[in-house]
Order: sequence, then C-alpha cells, then structure tokens
Amino acid sequence: MDSSVIIEQSGIEFGTSGARGLVTNFTNEVCFAFTLAFLSTQNNVKRIAIAIDNRPSSPAMAQACISAATQAGIEVDYFGVIPTPALAYTAQIAQVPAIMVTGSHIPFDRNGLKFYTNTGEITKQDETAIISANVPVENSDLLPLPNADTRAFDLYIKRYLDVYASDLLKNKKIGIYQHSSAGRDLYPVLFKALGADVVCLGYSDEFVPIDTEAVAETDREQARKWASEHKLDALFSTDGDGDRPLLADENGDYFTGDALCLLAAKSLNIEALVIPVSCTSSVELTGYFNTVKRTKIGSPYVIAAFADLMNNYSAVAGFEANGGFLLAANILINNKPLISLPTRDAVLPVLATLTLANGANLSDLNNLLPQRFNYSDRLKNITKAQSAPLIELGKNNPAELMGTLCLNEYSVSKTDTTDGVRLTLTSGDIIHLRPSGNAPELRCYTESSNASNAKALALNVLNKVKSYVEHTVN
Repeated sequence: MDSSVIIEQSGIEFGTSGARGLVTNFTNEVCFAFTLAFLSTQNNVKRIAIAIDNRPSSPAMAQACISAATQAGIEVDYFGVIPTPALAYTAQIAQVPAIMVTGSHIPFDRNGLKFYTNTGEITKQDETAIISANVPVENSDLLPLPNADTRAFDLYIKRYLDVYASDLLKNKKIGIYQHSSAGRDLYPVLFKALGADVVCLGYSDEFVPIDTEAVAETDREQARKWASEHKLDALFSTDGDGDRPLLADENGDYFTGDALCLLAAKSLNIEALVIPVSCTSSVELTGYFNTVKRTKIGSPYVIAAFADLMNNYSAVAGFEANGGFLLAANILINNKPLISLPTRDAVLPVLATLTLANGANLSDLNNLLPQRFNYSDRLKNITKAQSAPLIELGKNNPAELMGTLCLNEYSVSKTDTTDGVRLTLTSGDIIHLRPSGNAPELRCYTESSNASNAKALALNVLNKVKSYVEHTVN
C-alpha cells in the first residue's frame, strides 16, 4: 500500500508542530509510512538522526521509524531520550535530516513525529509533500532498537558552555523540576557546569504532560513550596520534550513563556522579532525591538517569516507564548559566536534571562516589563467541529458571540482573525479563542493590566464555552 493511503487512513494529522495523534493510531505501518514518505522528500539523503521523549510509546515508535529507514538503505544515528532542540542542533551540525518521536505536552495516550530537513524544521509545504508522497510500504518488519548514542547530549551542553562563563550561576541555587522531561538528566549537568548549586526535584517514572501555556495550579503551588523550602534563586523545568521552558523566580512564581522570551530577547540584543498573534502586547509596548512581526500560531509560521527580516537585520529571533525560543541568526554572546537554531529551544531563553538578572532577584526583572498580564488555559475533549461555530461567530459578529456565551458585560473594540479569534475589549483586556492544532482542545488566552483579572477573564470565558458546548451537544 502507498504511504499516502496509509497516512490518510491513520487519523494522524499535522498540527502546530509535527504530526500528532492517538498512540493506537501510530501503528508500525503508519510509522513506516511517515518515515519513508519523509525520506522520499529529501535529496540524496544517506543518514538520518532519530531521538525520543520519555513517553511509554516512544521507544516502539522509534523502533519502527529506525527499521523503516534502515530497510530503505539509510544509516541511522539513534540518540535515545534527549530534548528536541538537542536533536535538531546535532542534525543541523551534521547536515542530516531528523525525526523526533514526541507528543510534547499532550497526554500520554497520544504521541507524535516531528521532522527536520538538513536545514532545519520542516515547513507547511514540506508537510503537504509528506502527506502526498506515494511511497510503497511493502512490509513493516521491526529491527532491534539500537543502543543510544550520547553525542547529541554532549553537543547540546557544549553549545552553551562555549558561550556562557563557567561562573554564570555561581552562588545561585537552582531547582530543576525534572518530572519526565526528555532533558531531565541533561539539565543538572549543564547548570552545574555553569556554577549553580543544583537541587533536583520531582523526578517521575510516569509521564507528566506539562503544558507551559496552561500550568496547573497544583504545579504553581508546588513551585512556591520548593522555592521556600530549598531557598531557591530560580526553578527551571520544561515540557515533555524539552523545547518549552518554565522558569520561576525566587518566590516560585512562574514567568509566562512570552514574558520570559521577551526578557531573553532583550538580553540577547535581538533587533527584529517574529511572534505568534497569541503573544503578549508587551512585546511592542517595551520598544526594545526595531521590528515585531506577528503570525499564526505554530513554529512553522514563525520560521517562514524569518526570511524577510533576515534581509534587513542581523540579529533576528522568534518566540511563542509557550516559551519556545527560535534563534534565526548567528549572534555573539560574550563576544563568542552562537550559531542559529531556528526551532523551539528551552535552554537559551532561560540562560539569557538569568544573565539579564545579573545576580539580582529574578522577580526584579518584572520592572522591565509593562504592566500587562497574561493567562491561558484550555478545555479538553473539545473537537474542532464543536468549537468551529463559536470561532466563526466571533470572526463575523463578535458582539453576538459575547451574547451567545452570556458575556454581555464585555464590549469588543477590535477583532483579529489571524488564528482563531482574538478580541480586544473596550477595557483594553484581550480574549483569544483558538482550537489546538495538536489535540482536541479549545485554548483561551487572555491579557489584562491585572494578573487576577487576566485569570478570572480566562476562567469565566472557558466556563461559558463549556456550558455552551454541553448544551449544544445534549
């Protein structure tokens, strides 16, 4: 059977970053189809790099991908469990394509495949080419999973030790919330090498689906407890595959992903930025950057927008509301070159922000930002079909959407339909509704001049949406 038919029938779709779906749909045959289809779109490929996250299903999926590539005559470098940016960086250095087996932050009953060409993360056009490829999948026999190579682990650490001083974090006590992150064994090594007193916390043998855009209140409370108990200067963590960071200050209060990356971009002297429409308006309000360009949500859209800015600026980067930082251009840190890595990275924004603090309390960095506060959360098990009528109503008649959701106390002054529907209220607050590209979820992003208002606004909107969906389904 041809790969295009297998993929079409699999129920697996490309989302904001990679192909995602239920684990039960990622059969050996489907993994073979995706791998062979991807390889067919690459020119003269002789070698491929593959790595995984800590999901229970990831080793078996990697085994199928490796078997498919090997049977196609392609040599495979298998790096085991490492962060996605570590795989991307290693593949970039070796100029080979790569496949990361990861579902990022989505629940463990789902997984995914993220693809890289020999020049970086695939584009939306590449996704279409993979889906459309007609490659025969004659068998899906499995070969043994090879032993993991440690080179990618070491290269990723070296990337940052080469530019940051070994005493960067001297006299700083850094907690690392390890949970089931793909980088949980790597981060302690890196932070210790930069001089930190490292405290490892929260190691989990079960997969923990940390979502950096919707941090659970239990995780927030735990961060505050750890910060107080261990007298931490900072607490660091990531999502499941290590490309989205979480950084908490000395009080255990987490920065939002876009606030963290905004501070990092300032620290790195970035001139031009690309960000999705969901990011905080603080980016423009600071005046730190010459140009800010907004896109649809998803790293492929951010990456696609880099080209134009690279023609006019030397220091170009992007980031997402989830905290993933994408470095489009080579830059200097401490007069040492750091080469570009245009895919989500969790380490660079954290080290850059710690550098910006220059030994002071991380909480003091909030003084560098406008008083705009963001909050985001989600409704699970809401399909695109269920949320589509609301999104369309918001685009065409936002006032009617407010009425439909019994939110008549809010008046809309501006509508942005770049991705989902983003409504600026007459109060200056913002409500942004958007179906997830990775899972059956509806996300709500809010912004206000007050942190509690931002949270209350998001929860109120989601509660009204939940009631509407339950009523229409029943």
